[in-house]
Amino acid sequence: MTKGSAFVIGATGQIGRAAVRALAEDGWDVRAGSRGGGRDETWPQEVRAVAVDREDDTALAAALGDGCDVLVDMVAFEERHAAQLTGLADRIGSAVVISSGAVYEDDEGRGFDTQDEPDGFPQYPVPIRETQATVAPGDATYGTRKIAIERRLLAAGDRMPSTLLRAGAVHGPYCRTPREIHFVKRALDGRPVRVLAYGGLSQFHPVHVSNLGELIRLAAARPGSRVLNGGDPDVPTVAEISTAIDAVMGVESELVIVDGPPPHDGIGETPWGLDRPIVYDMSAAERELGYRPVTTYTESLPATVDWLAAQLRARDWREAFPKLSARYGPGDGPFDYAAEDAWLARR
Repeated sequence: MTKGSAFVIGATGQIGRAAVRALAEDGWDVRAGSRGGGRDETWPQEVRAVAVDREDDTALAAALGDGCDVLVDMVAFEERHAAQLTGLADRIGSAVVISSGAVYEDDEGRGFDTQDEPDGFPQYPVPIRETQATVAPGDATYGTRKIAIERRLLAAGDRMPSTLLRAGAVHGPYCRTPREIHFVKRALDGRPVRVLAYGGLSQFHPVHVSNLGELIRLAAARPGSRVLNGGDPDVPTVAEISTAIDAVMGVESELVIVDGPPPHDGIGETPWGLDRPIVYDMSAAERELGYRPVTTYTESLPATVDWLAAQLRARDWREAFPKLSARYGPGDGPFDYAAEDAWLARR
């Protein structure tokens, strides 16, 4: 006897692979929907792969068929995606939808959307609870679109209870914009130093895909209308992350710590932010779902590093990660070793 039927949209993405696996191993009858209709080699054979483009309302409705007990959505990026789901509410028992910590703003109205402005980086409370203020809904940015999705789904809670998971810095294999590339590529390139601004103390709460899979598994079994943070049990500093990645790769580099912002043209910048920590409170998930993380950042790191290193050995980083490459524009981006060496020489 199964626990019920589950339909996963975005099943072959980074989070989707872990979610399908967690639900199937927990006894759910899972249909794994993706545009290519592919499978992950770690899924149980009972998982049924379905080819569906969620941008096609008719195709999604047809793939959903008579419905499901829980629908899990990894790729809800616009309010119309929420409207799409609520339009199928008569066929969906409950939903679990991936949102983002990018919806939060601090007491001065600063958030992810203002971080490139002068004094625009948010100073959140530590930790951030789900009751923290959020940006206004809209279609201008990733964060405003995510909060619009949240509000549309929560408003339909009487017809389709929905759990919105505000994920932190997602990590694990199959990431299209992996933060860990910052140190993995340096190790592969034989770089002997790691320059870290802000004292090496930057913190951006990570969440491994398997921990998100566990949150999804628990929320599927306990339908409700709620928002919950998604994070790992530990929040390492960028210096700790650098050292941990070096250890996995069997190298030992020198940490050059800069007290304060990058000294020159982005040297010392990392994808983990500034000197203001971003840490999410996980007590609501523990209380409402009985959440207990299945891994820590360090425990999960070897598999992430192995996958990432394999991508980088096979092709240039810009070809391997075009979405990440687009963020940096032309040139060497964060891997401008000549500029780094010149600064080190002057130092």
